[in-house]
Amino acid sequence: MTRAQAITTLGLVHIYRSEGQDVAALSGVDLSVAAGEVVGLLGPSGSGKSTLLSLLGGLFRPSAGKIFVGEHELSALTPTQLDAFQARETSLMLQGAQRNLIPYLTVRENIAFAQVEARRLGADVIGVDRGLELVGATEFADAKLGRLSQGQMQMAALAVSMAPSPGVLLADEPTSALDRGARERILDTLLRVNEEQGTTVVVVTHDPEVADRLPRTVTIRDGRIGGEGRSGKEYAVVTADGFIPIPVHIRDQLPPGTLLRIDREEGGYLIVPEVIGQDPESESESKD
Repeated sequence: MTRAQAITTLGLVHIYRSEGQDVAALSGVDLSVAAGEVVGLLGPSGSGKSTLLSLLGGLFRPSAGKIFVGEHELSALTPTQLDAFQARETSLMLQGAQRNLIPYLTVRENIAFAQVEARRLGADVIGVDRGLELVGATEFADAKLGRLSQGQMQMAALAVSMAPSPGVLLADEPTSALDRGARERILDTLLRVNEEQGTTVVVVTHDPEVADRLPRTVTIRDGRIGGEGRSGKEYAVVTADGFIPIPVHIRDQLPPGTLLRIDREEGGYLIVPEVIGQDPESESESKD
C-alpha cells in the first residue's frame, strides 16, 4: 500500500512571459484533494489545468501562493529536497506515452530503470512484476515499444509512473488519442491503482466521457476554479475572495452585465437574475 498524500493549494498564481508580455496561467487557485481521492481537472485548452498539474509535481515554482503535498510545502524545499520528494512521493505522467519511456528498452526494462533513482533515494518501490500485474501489462512485458499499440504504450507509461510506489499520481491527458476500448482500459487501470494501492490520483482531461467516469471533477477556467462536479452534478465554487464562477451552461443564457441577486431562504440561498428598474416578477410575467 502506498502512502497516499493530500494536496492543498492556497492562492496559487503562475505568470509566464510570452511574446514580451506577462500571461497569468493561474490566478488564485484554492484546491483541496484528500489523501486517496481521485480527481479530474477539466477545462479548455489554455485554461491552466496542465500548468496546475506541473506545479503540483514540482516541475517549477509558482509566482505566488503555496502548494502542500502531504507534509511538504513545495516552495520551501531546497533543490535536493525537491529531487527526493519527486522520487519518493509523487509521479508525473506526461502527455504522450513516449515521453515517459525509453524507446530502446522493453516494458519490463523501462520499469526497472525507473526504480533505480527512487530506490537510491529511499523510496519503497513497487516491484517490477507487481507493477506489470497492477496495470495489466504482463503479457507484453518483454516487448519492445515499437511493437506496442497506443493503448499498450500508455499502459507501459502508467506502469513506469507507478514504479516508485508514489503517494500521488499526476496524469496529463492519459487517454488522449486512444480509441474507446483503450481509453476505458486506462480509466479502469487508474481506478484500480487508486483502489488497490490507495494512491491519490489527479487526471487532466478535456474529454467529458472520461470526466463522467471520475468521482470528482474540478473545472479550471481562465486560470481559476470555475466549478466542481460530483456524481454527474455540476456546482459553482465560492473562492476564498468571494468570487462565484457561473457554470458555462448557465453563463451562456446570461448576457454580459447581467446582475444577480443572492437571497437567503429557508434551507439555502437563491440566486435571481434581476433587471434594475423592473420588478423581477413582472419581468417573468412579460416573458410568459
